[in-house]
Amino acid sequence: MDTQTKKASQRLPHVGFVSLGCPKAITDSELILTKLSAEGYQTSKTFAGADLVIVNTCGFIDDAVKESLDTIGEALAENGKVIVTGCLGARTNVEGANMVRALHLSVLAVTGPHTTQEVMDAVHTHLPKPHDPFLDLVPRVISPAGIKLTPKHYAYLKISEGCNHRCTFCIIPSMRGDLVSRPIGDVLKEAHALFESGVKELLVISQDTSAYGVDIKYITGFWDGKPIRTRTLELVQALADIAQSYGAWVRLHYVYPYPSVDDLIPLMATGRVLPYLDVPFQHSHPDVLKRMKRPASGEKNIERILQWRKLCPELVIRSTFIAGFPGETEDEFTHLLEFLKEAKIDRAGCFAYSPVHGATANELPGMLPQQVREERRARFMQVSEQISIQQLTHRVGSTMQVLVDQSSGLGKKGGVGRTYADAPEIDGVVHLLPTEKISKTFKTGEFTKAKIVETLGHDLIGMPI
Repeated sequence: MDTQTKKASQRLPHVGFVSLGCPKAITDSELILTKLSAEGYQTSKTFAGADLVIVNTCGFIDDAVKESLDTIGEALAENGKVIVTGCLGARTNVEGANMVRALHLSVLAVTGPHTTQEVMDAVHTHLPKPHDPFLDLVPRVISPAGIKLTPKHYAYLKISEGCNHRCTFCIIPSMRGDLVSRPIGDVLKEAHALFESGVKELLVISQDTSAYGVDIKYITGFWDGKPIRTRTLELVQALADIAQSYGAWVRLHYVYPYPSVDDLIPLMATGRVLPYLDVPFQHSHPDVLKRMKRPASGEKNIERILQWRKLCPELVIRSTFIAGFPGETEDEFTHLLEFLKEAKIDRAGCFAYSPVHGATANELPGMLPQQVREERRARFMQVSEQISIQQLTHRVGSTMQVLVDQSSGLGKKGGVGRTYADAPEIDGVVHLLPTEKISKTFKTGEFTKAKIVETLGHDLIGMPI
């Protein structure tokens, strides 16, 4: 960078940015950062070194709320000029006032999730980008894929926003609104750009991936000059086609167990899409599911899972559950444990029920003591861990494709990667041993073959071959 450009860059406004919460929040952050960069704003690595700070918050569970509020307080203390966005920005306290403003009076602006333009409007108000005769003549070159907060070799692809369900334990619809599906042409255009930029694993996310297109009655869109229906099956088929030409993976998250999901299993059985399903079951007993007002509560989930596994034996299922939901009896909880064992859920997370402000489940009769809820969660996790380790043991001796997340010395000193069974951040990893053959190397962001030689807790140990 020459002296003139360096001086001009130093004059540009700098924005600090913190992204908290789930992958859906990450995609919101990426969009905001892409807009900021396109307008010439620079990012700051510290609060103190920024002209203002944007905090993208999470507001679902108590621990996430505390982390978000603490981060806002830290940014205010170190910088003083803070814009708040994300799910916590949409939450109110018991008095009905905005929770963030009630606790942090000096924030410059508060918006809810997926409100990119409102955030940009607040930035323009409090930190206008000065006109620079030199830099304004130089167009900002940004990848069609935009700015990403994930490593270069994997990325999240959000296909819709919001949710039409009204589960009694959940307040997400009050923060993110009803289902709004993105145009299928836009989704596939972004996917193509991501693969073109070097992405080797695309993680499809939403609040309800199975419901994609319901809100717009599965309208026909266009991609690559051809008509394509706005529906999960057609979307996944098209993503598989694009990914194949780049030798990349497609992984599906937040898939509700509707009958339509059955149509996706053949794509997994043939390897066109990773045989991996992230299905938020939450419980197994029909009565508990009805109290939760879960979609597909009447479905025979165990029969469906067994059929999925029959069609695709390699299928890995991850899920989340709630223990100690209001009114849950010991028999209903035992039903959940038996479901876990019979379904052989490969990866399962569990929360002890926590009364979230605004959730209608708080008004249900039969609220269990905190000690009982925590005790059931502990019992659930004990069973879950046994199943998970048992499932992993079956992989010992097999050769698997591994996407390398970390490589040391081109593999001569080992590394860390993931198989198709492992989503980033939430599942296990493969600890790659140092390569034995002189000719064998592997790099971060590339695939390598590895023979699984041992298990290590929830992880695997593999020898690159």
